[in-house]
Amino acid sequence: MDKNALQPGSTIGIIGGGQLGRMLAMAAARLGYKTVILEPQTDCPAAQTANSQIIAAYDDAEALAKLASACDVITYEFENVPVHAADSLAQTALVLPPPAALEISQDRFTEKQFLNESGIETAPWRLVDDEESLIAALGALGGRGILKTRRLGYDGKGQVRLDSLDEAQARSALEAINHAPAILEGLVAFEREVSVIAARDRIGNVAIFDIAENVHRDGILATSTVPATISAQTAQAARSAAEKLLHALDYVGVLGLEFFVLEDGTLLANEFAPRVHNSGHWTEAACAISQFEQHIRAVAGLPLGNTNRHSDCIMQNLIGDDVKSVPAILSEPDAVLQLYGKKEARPGRKMGHVTRIRPRSPHQA
Repeated sequence: MDKNALQPGSTIGIIGGGQLGRMLAMAAARLGYKTVILEPQTDCPAAQTANSQIIAAYDDAEALAKLASACDVITYEFENVPVHAADSLAQTALVLPPPAALEISQDRFTEKQFLNESGIETAPWRLVDDEESLIAALGALGGRGILKTRRLGYDGKGQVRLDSLDEAQARSALEAINHAPAILEGLVAFEREVSVIAARDRIGNVAIFDIAENVHRDGILATSTVPATISAQTAQAARSAAEKLLHALDYVGVLGLEFFVLEDGTLLANEFAPRVHNSGHWTEAACAISQFEQHIRAVAGLPLGNTNRHSDCIMQNLIGDDVKSVPAILSEPDAVLQLYGKKEARPGRKMGHVTRIRPRSPHQA
């Protein structure tokens, strides 16, 4: 435990007002902390559970000064917080996770480079600045790959698949991403996707949740199943990579690290998120300590909680009109529901999630 751990009644600032901020505020309240949200949208999901909201842009200087003066520590719920705003805050306030983690994660080039330099293998990739470099990258990666914008892509946005060295297709792909700076990532024959939710506290202790197996549809996470269908050796490799990344970043808080699992059990890191992660929502229902409480514990200087899982489970995102199934979900005896307080269901919009638990298999390690 950090000697400067926050006492109950202290205030935690959260940049971002989405569902992750909402659930962080709920976890903070359980531990006796107050929360202040910085978010330009009124009546955002997080404002419904926080103590107060500063309604302003994330990089508004006056709002940042107000947030710094009101809070004992400041965290964030999404990785596209302007880095200059986080750096500015860090001059007068404690910002965790450190802004450097934000900066690395916001650019797929710096992210891949950092992962590789930290000894964490990824799919092969090349930097793309124009049509000439895209054609060269395709040639180096076997004529196929996924063109991804370096910045701001999420939930499948900012990505185009290419299957040949055709120049017309390359031009079309670049036009589809508005000629934004990009990388080309080589295609890999993976069997499944998994993720690790891991935490590091202020003094360097690490705690890691069990590995989740993820299924995406249209680029959006659909389900996370625990335990994942992987060997003990692959699970340990994922945990080791996550711990290595946490220390390399001098990280404080919860982090999500996603992997592709190849046929032989080898792991290739896809990306990391310096925040609580959608594929860790199952921890609310299947663990005594959720990823949200774990994050609050870490940034507040408290001891990390036990990550043991008492149940097997499947977490399902409720996307768009899936929310209409809520009455049926509420009739299920082993379903744990979390709605995000969003007024309008739209295609591709995450409205909530449900975790269906079942007894843990006695044969698991």
